[in-house]
Amino acid sequence: MHFTSEQRLDDGVLERAFTLGEIPGTLWTPGSTPAPLVLMAHNNGLPRTDPRLVARARYTAARGYAVATIDAAGCGDRPRSAAEERARADLRQAMRAGEPVDDIFESLIGPMVEKAVPEWRTTLDALLDLPETAGPVGYSGGWTALGIRLAVAEPRIVAAGFFAGGFVPRAQREEARQVTIPLLFLLQWDDEGNPRQRALDLFDAFGSREKTLHANLGGHTGTPWFELEDGCRFLDRHLK
Repeated sequence: MHFTSEQRLDDGVLERAFTLGEIPGTLWTPGSTPAPLVLMAHNNGLPRTDPRLVARARYTAARGYAVATIDAAGCGDRPRSAAEERARADLRQAMRAGEPVDDIFESLIGPMVEKAVPEWRTTLDALLDLPETAGPVGYSGGWTALGIRLAVAEPRIVAAGFFAGGFVPRAQREEARQVTIPLLFLLQWDDEGNPRQRALDLFDAFGSREKTLHANLGGHTGTPWFELEDGCRFLDRHLK
């Protein structure tokens, strides 16, 4: 892991960009270390520099966590395959025409998850070798499909916060039954791109004995700010 830049923020959090082979990422660490590690992924290909992700990461780090995110293959500025570009073009065309898009999402998101999981696990290995970070590890992010697969495949992740607003392929909906760690699941009741009943069915499918659903009125990007504070309380219960 090679750090390429750093800046100290006003709240004392240290923000550093890094590369790990071809993987670009960002690590935020609080003033006191080592700190429990939280992996934070944004939804379905958005860059790690997205303002909403950065705001969540900085807030969480200021609460005493090391927070890391990466641009996985096909995400952010990383090259996309010809198949991904075709799927995205088909998706835009179908949405403009008001046509069903689930099959297109399947062809786009499913392969992205398959490619992303090994890179996230490699990154986790490197992060836990740093003196600034420590277990246990949590997951927090909008990319629920990735989080489900990581929760099943990665025993070092002991708690997860998911956002119901992203498309979850059939494979990950089936895998949800294997997820047994504590969960906090956020649902925007009026999310225009996510059928409410499908989100409720996914919550019901999770195998966790401790799982909490927070539902708020509003559209996809209308999650209330207080949910970030509640999310940190959830992490406090399980990572500290």
